[in-house]
Amino acid sequence: MATLILDNGAGTAKVGFSTDNEPRIIPNCVTKAKNVRTRIFIGDQIDECKDLSSLYYLLPFQKGFLVNWEIEKQVWDRMFSKDVCQVDFNETAIIVTEPFFNFPSVGEAINEVIFEEYQFQSLHRTQAPTLSCYKHQKDKETSGSLFGTLVVESGYSFSHIVPFLKNKPLKEAIVRVNVGGKVLTNHLKEVISYRQLMVMDETYVINQMKEDVCYVSTHFNKDMNIARLKGPLNTISRDYILPDYTHIKRGHVRPPPQDGGKSKGDEQMIRMNNERFSVPELLFKPSDVGIQEMGISEGIMHCLSLVETELAPHLLNNVVITGGNALLPGFQDRLYQDVRSMASDDYDVGMSTPKNPITYPWHAGCDFSLDPNFPSMCVSRHEYEEHGHNICSQKFNVSSTSPS
Repeated sequence: MATLILDNGAGTAKVGFSTDNEPRIIPNCVTKAKNVRTRIFIGDQIDECKDLSSLYYLLPFQKGFLVNWEIEKQVWDRMFSKDVCQVDFNETAIIVTEPFFNFPSVGEAINEVIFEEYQFQSLHRTQAPTLSCYKHQKDKETSGSLFGTLVVESGYSFSHIVPFLKNKPLKEAIVRVNVGGKVLTNHLKEVISYRQLMVMDETYVINQMKEDVCYVSTHFNKDMNIARLKGPLNTISRDYILPDYTHIKRGHVRPPPQDGGKSKGDEQMIRMNNERFSVPELLFKPSDVGIQEMGISEGIMHCLSLVETELAPHLLNNVVITGGNALLPGFQDRLYQDVRSMASDDYDVGMSTPKNPITYPWHAGCDFSLDPNFPSMCVSRHEYEEHGHNICSQKFNVSSTSPS
């Protein structure tokens, strides 16, 4: 039986069959464009839009939770259609990810949509960090069994720090930091609009700019001093050439002119200086802009304080970093530096980031679908019709979702 893996993130959904080499990465939203009033773009149809300025987004997720099924259903219809995955529902099992501590009503809605509307053959609901832990453990088995794993997942809506003992998430010690890629993009829009150019409607372009230009600083004050310098001494400043969607389809970076002047020609440009590193700094110090949250590094230490003392060194030596923010240059180095300075000298700190931290949970789902225990951890449509949500809540409880 075919297995479809859907890592249903708030920013992008990663979807594909377990036999595929790579997933399709689909924006998890419906988009309207300023210049095309007669059409909406569902998911990856945005690639067909010629002018990506001033896009209007309809998002199924708010603050990391799935709240708008009308929008989500349109995106799922698109993903399961012949244009993307061409799913034969009666012959397909599906693995769907959801956030930790999801509302039971949302979980029940997923069951209903999967079984009653699409009529999939069977379903397994889990969380992306749980899948990441499974794959990490499996990959490390050759070097001896691992006792505990700490998964740090920093995505679109928030960052989760999840400790695992023997592949089971320790529910009471999971830490959630309500800062993710969306907060960074929104803050960058505000800073640029205040200092240079009104870009509050340009979420798509500014998000690309964040991905192209921003990095995480390991020496914040030193970088701030460099950013204050003029001319060639300022090695941080970059010019970001904005797309005009006639000649330039995507923005790009270049060093500023040596004389510090404006760019030549009629291209529109934003000069990025200390914003390059001060915006991603919010992941580590959200209080800098008044967000009453601990940063990711503090979150790791807080998580370790909630587990048994004997387990903490095992977790600290086996940290796996996933999620889109892990792609920011310097992210792992900064995390290591902060945690190393806060942790006891007796503990070793070991961190690793997979080659593609965005698709890692999806690949983990592919591995898990081949596990001999996988069929017994699914709920079939027949079981759902007979026992309803009860059987799903028994099999998909957060404390027992982990493949073991």
